[in-house]
Amino acid sequence: MATSFDSTIANLGISSTANTAANGATSKSTSLGQADFLKLMTAQMKNQDPFDPVDNTQMVAQMAQFSSLAGITEMGSTLKAIADKLGATSMQDAVSYVGRTVLTAGNTAYGRSAGGIAGAIELGAEASNVTVSIADANGQVLHTADLGAQKAGTIGYEWDGKKADGTDAGTGPFTVTINAADGASNVPATGLVWAPVTSVSTTSGSPVLTLPGIGEVPASAVRQIG
Repeated sequence: MATSFDSTIANLGISSTANTAANGATSKSTSLGQADFLKLMTAQMKNQDPFDPVDNTQMVAQMAQFSSLAGITEMGSTLKAIADKLGATSMQDAVSYVGRTVLTAGNTAYGRSAGGIAGAIELGAEASNVTVSIADANGQVLHTADLGAQKAGTIGYEWDGKKADGTDAGTGPFTVTINAADGASNVPATGLVWAPVTSVSTTSGSPVLTLPGIGEVPASAVRQIG
């Protein structure tokens, strides 16, 4: 049923947008745009009582509201343009990652040019014992390091790339397994490995890095760039 408000704005030539709800019913929006505001203000001036005209102060206040509305609309467009520009810049930065190595969550690591690997562990809580096991592509454990008790946070580790008999283990890939416990309770732990970036793509406007052995990783998930 139309209200007096609907009838009034209809007489002024201002349309009311109808929205269809999920149940098939329609609801009318009472929000007014910039053009509608201008129509209302013009109609007010045309239909004012000549013996009791609109007060100048009120008119100035309405003009100020109109100016603010226009400014907010323009600001919204400007902010969107800035956001689009920042998104493009992020993609450009991500492309520069190709050929470099990044530190991110994963369990597949590749040997450094100098030999061995380096990585890190993010502990969700304090642990009484943390161990790192490194295995080759066949699953054979090459090295196990006992890091002892550790506080919650990020801790680093290194392996020189030598097997127990002193021979070189090669460049990998290696599988890194993290175990963290506090007494008899397991502690949440995320292994971080260094991996080379082979390509960059975009998903929903966000840069995604392709890392061998790990897969696709959002650029926002990178902890460090080598």
